[in-house]
Amino acid sequence: MATRIDKEACREAYNLVRDDNSGTNWVSFKYDGSTIVPAGHGADYEEFKSLCTDDERIFGFVRFTTGDAMSKRSKFALITWIGENVSGLQRAKISTDKTMVKDIVQNFAKEFMVNDRRELEEDYIRNELKKAGGANYDAQTE
Repeated sequence: MATRIDKEACREAYNLVRDDNSGTNWVSFKYDGSTIVPAGHGADYEEFKSLCTDDERIFGFVRFTTGDAMSKRSKFALITWIGENVSGLQRAKISTDKTMVKDIVQNFAKEFMVNDRRELEEDYIRNELKKAGGANYDAQTE
């Protein structure tokens, strides 16, 4: 059965994270049968991480505040989680299904494909986003 995506619901969830006036910092998308749907959202990144279990396939869109002493800004990450107990067929479908997610989640600084919980650590993701962000003025004094 071909995978579908609930575009309207997923776009609404995506826009919650993009909205500077929203307290939502992450949204997750998961499979409900053969349809990708929003699976939750929140302010605390640890909540998102708790959804990433060994038997799940999850797409996450997460906002991080990055920058340095000179400027702070929001950076966004697209995280694809594949738990270690996910079957080979489901793993194979992820790459084609992700194109549907990317039709909705279009603005992000860096994409992560993760199957090791250590790569979900907030400091790791934040540092990777910082590297992708260009100039770094942390060494300068205020």
